[in-house]
Amino acid sequence: MRIRSTSFLRAALATFFLLTYTLLLGKVHAQAPKTWTSSEILLGLKKLNVLGSALYLAAHPDDENTRLIAYLANGRLVETGYLSCTRGDGGQNLIGPELREQLGVIRTQELLAARRIDGGRQFFTRANDFGFSKTPEETFTIWDKEQVLADMVWVIRQRRPDVMITRFPPDARAGHGHHTASALLAIEAFSAAADPKRFPEQLKFVQPWQAKRLVWNTGSFFVKPGENMDGYLKLDAGGYNPLLGQSYGEIAARSRSQHKSQGFGSAATRGEALEYFQLLKGEPAKTDLFEGVDMTWNRVPGGAAIGKMIDEVIRKYDPSNPSASVAGLLKVRMALGKLPKEASYWDGEKEREIDRLIYGCLGLSLSATSQEASIPSGDKIHINVEALSRSSVPVKLIYIVQVNFHTKEIAIASSEENQLGLLGQAVENLKANKPFSKQIDFIVPSEYSVSQPYWLRDNGTVGMYKIPKVVESIDWPMHGSANLVDRDVLGKPENIPVAEVFFVLEVNGTKIFYTIPVQYKSTDPVEGEKYRPLTVVPPVAVNIGGRAYVFADNQPKTVPVTLRAGKAGVKGSVALTLPAGWKAEPASISFDLLAKDADQTVYFQVQPGAGAAEGKGELRAVATVDDQPYTRGIQTIQYNHIPTQTLFPEAVAPLVKLNLKRKGQEIGYLMGAGDEVPDALRQVGYSVTLLKPEDITEERLRRFDAVVLGVRAYNTVDRLRSLQPTLLRYVEQGGNLVVQYVVNRGTVLPEIGPYPLTLSNDRVTVENAPVTLLNPKQPLLNTPNKITAQDFEGWVQEQGLYYPSKWDPKYQTVISAHDPGEPAKESAILVADYGKGHYIYTGLSFFRELPAGVPGAYRLLTNMVSLGK
Repeated sequence: MRIRSTSFLRAALATFFLLTYTLLLGKVHAQAPKTWTSSEILLGLKKLNVLGSALYLAAHPDDENTRLIAYLANGRLVETGYLSCTRGDGGQNLIGPELREQLGVIRTQELLAARRIDGGRQFFTRANDFGFSKTPEETFTIWDKEQVLADMVWVIRQRRPDVMITRFPPDARAGHGHHTASALLAIEAFSAAADPKRFPEQLKFVQPWQAKRLVWNTGSFFVKPGENMDGYLKLDAGGYNPLLGQSYGEIAARSRSQHKSQGFGSAATRGEALEYFQLLKGEPAKTDLFEGVDMTWNRVPGGAAIGKMIDEVIRKYDPSNPSASVAGLLKVRMALGKLPKEASYWDGEKEREIDRLIYGCLGLSLSATSQEASIPSGDKIHINVEALSRSSVPVKLIYIVQVNFHTKEIAIASSEENQLGLLGQAVENLKANKPFSKQIDFIVPSEYSVSQPYWLRDNGTVGMYKIPKVVESIDWPMHGSANLVDRDVLGKPENIPVAEVFFVLEVNGTKIFYTIPVQYKSTDPVEGEKYRPLTVVPPVAVNIGGRAYVFADNQPKTVPVTLRAGKAGVKGSVALTLPAGWKAEPASISFDLLAKDADQTVYFQVQPGAGAAEGKGELRAVATVDDQPYTRGIQTIQYNHIPTQTLFPEAVAPLVKLNLKRKGQEIGYLMGAGDEVPDALRQVGYSVTLLKPEDITEERLRRFDAVVLGVRAYNTVDRLRSLQPTLLRYVEQGGNLVVQYVVNRGTVLPEIGPYPLTLSNDRVTVENAPVTLLNPKQPLLNTPNKITAQDFEGWVQEQGLYYPSKWDPKYQTVISAHDPGEPAKESAILVADYGKGHYIYTGLSFFRELPAGVPGAYRLLTNMVSLGK
């Protein structure tokens, strides 16, 4: 049977949407289909009878209290969210080289992985983690305070928390300007969310909301010496959940250990674990966080009867046959639909919970997988759709539709040979444990943009991401404009899926609507079944090899550009755009990519001409196909603990011309937490050998003019504990050892230098803070390059971090700088003669400055590795 007219379908579908819309499973993307144990279903049934909500607020990923979130979500059974002001873009990366925006993508996914374990939900504001900030005043000069506040208010009005909880105090005890700012914003948002005069544009979609109280989740680490904590509200979050077979401390440890890029693997705690709370705003509480909040169905007009119905479902629950509870859940679902309008919020929340529970009780498995990981816009993709019910309850599959909300279009899945059905007409009776499967085709609309994370699509500012507005409204033929689903991406952790498949099931005469994102499924020979998001790619991606190109002379350098086909049969040409005075040979190069995912690397010779100015510029690669320019590359981020992420950065690289001399040639480099300093050293002409711990022998080290330890090496390379004597003998015999910053906690040995020094958290966060040269005759400032204060201009994010607070007099200081209102910090560079050689400790942020092409950073590091040559 053929599908009838589009207008008919849209009208019918509109009616159905407006009556029965429900969201499936929290829209977790790139994950294997969710299954439920009997214990999880029982826990979910109990949660149906709890009408309460909590929102935890802090500044960064890994700031959240995972134990408290696990306790609230699984013990108190309240809707629990974590609102992180930033995505953690400004942190350091312990597991790989990704920094800034790429690190923010990793840490976003780590938060989502944590929430999948502890049961919370994840939200964000559009604030950018621009790096360490010492005061909220500084933070608010870089963040747009009003925008971040609006984002907080938006999430509060959406989620309606009864209790709001901050991780940090609203004062200097928070230890970080972002931390303090998050608490100050939470205090303001507590009242602003209830004020219809604040951010009234939001009220088209949400209503004002007043939480009962705002508290600070304090602890012994914030308490002043001698302060008595008896006056604080306290609760025990260390309980054991028999349905999950874990304590909340055990759940929390697994959750927190997802923050692998920050090195926050955690040990489980068992037994009593007291959490303390101090009131910041709202009504005080003496005994409980939710004191004064009715968390039963009595809080909803007409809801008392529903509570009794749910009690009956729980009483009759059979863990050996969860499907026996479906009939009772359907009755509760029907009763929800009869509640008055004032109950619409909890009506919608609990209906979604019921539908998830029915999914689990039936042992449903609904999936939509593509045969390819990517597709260019305008192309067709095959989607494998499967529906399986593993219970004896009769289930009918009514129809399947696809939706692409990005283009505000609804498409009915169909093919000439086999239609999947129309509204009200059953296609298939799902037989117990027998899969129903179909292959359907989906064409990505030509106007669909690449799957760049939504907060990275447009250029923002140093402190704020620019967020596209995507509130979806569909013009229905019979019902006018209907906002079926809030599709504003603001606050959301990740992109809306490229495509979704809607399954409409009829269970005992009730239609239930499930939404499944289309994913790419593959089988890894080691790890088994894996999922990743379906992504839209450009017809051709353009990647420039290398992070920065540095010219210390006028000799040409080879710039590789790799073209990757998003589809088969892509032909065109690629060229470089350069600053005035620079030239590239050849002017352009043709490419011909026959197969999808094929790549071709072409090579340009780039060199500065007589008119090229010293300093930093940029080179850009542009591919042209059918007169259309393409300037984005493709970057895949793969780690086992998060789904594969695909980014599309602009094909641009720093281009630096500088006056640079160097001494020595051979450098040994031992990686720490991961950085791109070795490539930067190669850019200025050094031969760099990446060392493994087993390579560090006295005989092997003799061949190097300098040995450099990567960032956090003494935090991450355990064998340095035993290799330290070998490194110091290398120095003693005339070698030059350069140690980059080391975090002041968790070092593998107590002394990292030849003489005592005490590491600290001291830093200079203002990247362009004026620098004083303490000893202008110091060789580090004079040979082979004359270093001046100009060499510290144009630095990015921060000047340096983890400076020593004390050091032996045998160390010489070299430079001094400080943040506004603070005393001078003189230990950014410490150099000591040791035997015939030299030891240098530096907290300067070379790992950020060199990939960004900062000229002075190249000159200064060159002097360090040249010392004594």
